Amino acid sequence: MDKRLNNLGLCQRANGLISGEENVISAIQANKIYYLFLANDASENTKKKITDKAKYYQIELDDSYSSSELSKAIGKENRMIIGITNKGFLKILKK
Repeated sequence: MDKRLNNLGLCQRANGLISGEENVISAIQANKIYYLFLANDASENTKKKITDKAKYYQIELDDSYSSSELSKAIGKENRMIIGITNKGFLKILKK
């Protein structure tokens, strides 16, 4: 597994992220998200919605992983969107 995905798992265990479309959108609007992972196999509607929110709120977005890779990394099933809420992990994940 890729180092960034391993670090994503650590972030999950430390409660430093939020997953799931509605949860992430609410957190974006509350300015609690610092970085986004969007599955590259998400639906076009989901991609557009999340990409538009990321641009509007000026949040960096990474779409280089599939939903199965993201889901496996955090130990939850069927995750398309993950928002990082911990600034400390942001530095680790952006390496």
